[in-house]
Amino acid sequence: MSDERGRLLVVSGPSGVGKSTVVRALLLRATQAWLSVSATTRPARPGEVDGVDYFFVDANGFDAMIAGGELLEWAEFAGNRYGTPRGPVEEHRAAGRPVILEIEVAGARQVRRAVDDALLVFLAPPSWEVLRARLLGRGTESQEAVARRLEAARLELAAQEEFDVVVVNAEVPDTVETLVGFLS
Repeated sequence: MSDERGRLLVVSGPSGVGKSTVVRALLLRATQAWLSVSATTRPARPGEVDGVDYFFVDANGFDAMIAGGELLEWAEFAGNRYGTPRGPVEEHRAAGRPVILEIEVAGARQVRRAVDDALLVFLAPPSWEVLRARLLGRGTESQEAVARRLEAARLELAAQEEFDVVVVNAEVPDTVETLVGFLS
């Protein structure tokens, strides 16, 4: 048990920039870090496990979490709501463990207001074309959903300056190496 609070590292950026891939690789390097599991109203994708990938809740359950002050942040994105349960984040940080939040830009803005010592990192794509190709390559969403995510990405890319650090995710190992340095 440490006397120091663990770092709160917020990793954000547009859909398709590689947040999940980078964070998975980061956790392999920084085994002391804990990844917060978000709650969401969206349906599970094939292979996702409740309580591991997300806490899948219905709209009423999500409303109850908001009303009870149980979320550190929450946002609506692409027609679904996502939020970070507050309790586990605070417990891990109090124990001196670094905590990673992988969240969208709107949620990162809320964390900025709620947690003074959070470090907000914006993952940027190498180019718009690369981001578009990544989103289309997923094959998990309709053309309409991809179009909504691309429109949201345009707005999110304009928000880079609100973050403490911008890291271009061109090569995952390089990106991970940069993020490891932010955890201490």
